[in-house]
Amino acid sequence: MAFYQFKREQLINASVDEVWDFISSPRNLKEITPDYMGFDVTSTDIPEKMYEGMIITYKVSPLFGIKMDWMTEITKVRDKEYFVDEQRVGPYNIWHHQHILKEVKDGVLMKDIVTYSPPFGPLGAIANSLMIRSKLEEIFAYRKKVVEKKWGALPKVRSVEGLAG
Repeated sequence: MAFYQFKREQLINASVDEVWDFISSPRNLKEITPDYMGFDVTSTDIPEKMYEGMIITYKVSPLFGIKMDWMTEITKVRDKEYFVDEQRVGPYNIWHHQHILKEVKDGVLMKDIVTYSPPFGPLGAIANSLMIRSKLEEIFAYRKKVVEKKWGALPKVRSVEGLAG
């Protein structure tokens, strides 16, 4: 079974409180997902804020418009610092997504680390190189645009380490 890691960073012109309030609400998931993915939260009675142990179910069409069920569990939450969602039912053998916030000078550094393993062994490895990786790139590029539209981006810097404000 092959494992992959996908990492993204985004500097945001907002406070940690503002970004946390947005990303920690399951109600905002659809807003940061491209429309073509047909993303719909199917859980009922979604609370305003996530919590450890929370199960969220969705319908999503990641490829070829085929609807599939996806279930994630929020396994770790540290208020205004990070949370982790892990797939319980869905298209991957393993899906572990870390959402990390760090206060930096004039804003927030948002980091995502997705560790995943596609199904179907060697065929999954081929699918990753042909489609999955590029789909992840598209999804996170879309999310970046939505977040920048909402708050704006901070100017790029050589290194984001040591920018804590």
